[in-house]
Amino acid sequence: MKKITSFGEILFDVYPEFKKLGGAPFNFIYHIKKLTGNGNLISRIGNDDAGNEILSLMKLNFISTQFMQVDAEHPTGAASANLDENKIPHWKIETDCAYDFMKPDENIRRLINKSTDCLYFGTLAQRSEQSKMTLHSLFGRRIKYFCDLNIRQSFYSKKIIETSLKACNVLKLNDEELKLVNNLFFQENFDEINLAKIISERFEIDLVCITAGDRGTVLFKDGKSDDYKIDVENVVDTVGAGDAYASILCLGYLENWDISKINRIASSFAAEIVKIEGALPNDDSLYNEIRTTALGLQS
Repeated sequence: MKKITSFGEILFDVYPEFKKLGGAPFNFIYHIKKLTGNGNLISRIGNDDAGNEILSLMKLNFISTQFMQVDAEHPTGAASANLDENKIPHWKIETDCAYDFMKPDENIRRLINKSTDCLYFGTLAQRSEQSKMTLHSLFGRRIKYFCDLNIRQSFYSKKIIETSLKACNVLKLNDEELKLVNNLFFQENFDEINLAKIISERFEIDLVCITAGDRGTVLFKDGKSDDYKIDVENVVDTVGAGDAYASILCLGYLENWDISKINRIASSFAAEIVKIEGALPNDDSLYNEIRTTALGLQS
């Protein structure tokens, strides 16, 4: 299996009654680690109780803390969730958190240069100049780059999006983010497959993924598209469904799966995640099933 590294925010998703460890880059690499036994996270936490709790939870799940920076001045990240009538979360994300101040160091450069085949990133960790510069310093290597756009609130700019699209080999975005990209760069009629083709050609992206919730997901690669939809009953919340999909999308791309296979397996995995509270399963049974049936690995 390829070696995958994730860069970006790790934080607590805070609900009215409970909190859960989250952040798209963490959720993504958590799934990768559970599925493949490998995977590293580059992030930054505060020197506080929440940061200590994160380190303990990572160690408990055998995720390396080697690339976790500790910040003495800024707090560990947090995001407050409110679910609407469709169980879709609306987030209030705290600013000036530790993950906004990630710094380049030799440890991180060595990880990217020696032990990474694919680097995952998004836009939230680029909202601050410091973390943005650190991420951009890791671009341009002879590895693959996976961008899950993950637009949050107003934490983006046209320049950040353009730099991200130019850097990545795989792009994942939802239908609302696709409308934003279209408005910023193309002003074309809204047609998902045609826009995926235009984005792919303009930014030289190998694989474009457009998710649209219960309307399904479109994949576009090498001039071909695949549209897949799965009906889900008993939805608890949709938190982390996209991160689950992204993990299979990344693995499938690196292993050169057919896009129809990627779409089917990734959609099925995401469909299981929406049946639980939060983004991460409480046990490994779901991972074991995917490992054996989809990845051909022993549990």
